[in-house]
Amino acid sequence: MANFHRFSNRQLAQIFEQIADLSEIKGEVIYKVLAYRRAAESLAELNREAFDIWQSGKLTEIPGVGKAIAEKIEELFTTGRLGFLEKLTAEVPPSLAELLAVPDLGPKKIALFWKELGITTLAELEEAARTGKLRTLPGMGEKSEARVLAGIEAYKRRSERIPIGRAYPFAQRLIARLQAIPGVQRVEMAGSLRRGRSTVGDIDLLAAAADSSSVMEAFLSDPEVVRVTASGETKSSVEYSHGLRAQLWVHPPERFGTAWQYATGSKEHNVRLRELALKQGWSLSEHALSRKDGSEVLCSQEEEVYAALGLPWIPPELREDRGEIQAALEGKLPRLIQLSEIRSELHAHTTWSDGKLTIAELAEAARKRGLEVLVISDHSASLAITGGLTAEAALEQRREIQRVQEQLGDSIRLLHGIEVEIRADGSLDFPDEVLAGFDLVTASMHTALRQPRQQVTERLLKVLRNPHVDILGHPTGRMFPNREGADLDMEAVLRAAREHNVVLEINAHPSRLDLDDLYARRYAEMGGLLAINTDAHAESDFDLLHFGVTIARRAWVEAESVINTWPLARLLAWLGARHKG
Repeated sequence: MANFHRFSNRQLAQIFEQIADLSEIKGEVIYKVLAYRRAAESLAELNREAFDIWQSGKLTEIPGVGKAIAEKIEELFTTGRLGFLEKLTAEVPPSLAELLAVPDLGPKKIALFWKELGITTLAELEEAARTGKLRTLPGMGEKSEARVLAGIEAYKRRSERIPIGRAYPFAQRLIARLQAIPGVQRVEMAGSLRRGRSTVGDIDLLAAAADSSSVMEAFLSDPEVVRVTASGETKSSVEYSHGLRAQLWVHPPERFGTAWQYATGSKEHNVRLRELALKQGWSLSEHALSRKDGSEVLCSQEEEVYAALGLPWIPPELREDRGEIQAALEGKLPRLIQLSEIRSELHAHTTWSDGKLTIAELAEAARKRGLEVLVISDHSASLAITGGLTAEAALEQRREIQRVQEQLGDSIRLLHGIEVEIRADGSLDFPDEVLAGFDLVTASMHTALRQPRQQVTERLLKVLRNPHVDILGHPTGRMFPNREGADLDMEAVLRAAREHNVVLEINAHPSRLDLDDLYARRYAEMGGLLAINTDAHAESDFDLLHFGVTIARRAWVEAESVINTWPLARLLAWLGARHKG
């Protein structure tokens, strides 16, 4: 039998991501770079090993994997090497790829620094910036050099925490594996992943089983595990080949409730809960509620833990010591928004800009998921990489939306929107008379995010004063893990948005999750309205909605404050009143 090299999906994805990075720095045509990135994304998201797909002769059935990329994958499996990558790394130093993670540092500048100054590492770039060498290069200056330094500092501030969009699907896979073990009654997420934080440290899981030994053995011997960092009868921790880390608790079913509450945290919430327990004569641990005489109350369910302390069950998203225990004691916990209450998607893209689906295909994907309203909101023209709409193209698109609506009948309502670009000076891509023709206008900024605080804040304030802007999309512009949001005076932005009754978007895509929970809560408390949108560019993006709902739940938001939950008639009446005004 041939001696094949079984690269994991994650390893393959990293290889094609590296090819894309280095090709972009080299100056390769953009469509080739995007093809490699698309292949990397598809490989990372596969629910089946690419090696097995290759052996069945179906590599080209993987989205984004055409004949040329399939041949490269086959070369890796059969030889363990990739000649194309070896040639590329001989031309472009691989260490340059790290510089792409520095905010606002694009491939052209990286290539300039490398070719003119021989810079190949982050340390060399920082040294050149601090000694004034960058400002002498073409297209650079003192301000540009200062922005590079600011970007390097931002890059260094990043933690090793994992975006929830990467951790969550892998956690689901681990849960499915653990639930298949004989004797396991239940497996649940815990820790910051269960609380819905945008980034997590480790993946925390909790299993209910009478005998922990077989569960721990299966957990530690998983073929993807490359390092066991701790092992014990009740708790073990591992690291996987793709870099993610997980820890597993195993407790008897009758003690699962206290263990799950403890493992979910947060640490600060648990401290408050233990203080409350002590006042009532209890000692609360992950194992049980105990009296001083040693007697125990075992809780198989979390609700029993809270009930024993005189509290209603507190949703995990609220457990951050932000007043939730006091609210529970006073009977003032909010009725948090639920995923099932979302009726509308108000921000989605089609092939008219950078989406993957036609208007008809996108509408069918939304209708299939039970949505009642879909706003087609492609990009406007100045965001050139998206192939955005001109005013003339927007008119043509409106006619197509009307044709598709006739075909769909009353099964879903389509509205014509736009994601209009906020330019660096705060102006919008389209004049007011063009914006007035759309059913809904979302204004977003994607560029010039590193402007000074006062300048970038005033830029948004100018937009919020425009009567045609209905929604401010992903307000800070952040992207996990590589791009910090703009340095905004958020209190000023929130006040202006509230004054002009502009909706703030919680962008549900796990690479954004912007607005974050702290500012979303503040805006809701001010009486402001929110929207939760997936920013869908493909059908699978609709299934990311739960991430945005989780942010809203962490923000103590109720359904009434989210316009996506409104019936069609109410949404249309609200839009009509805004546009009439």
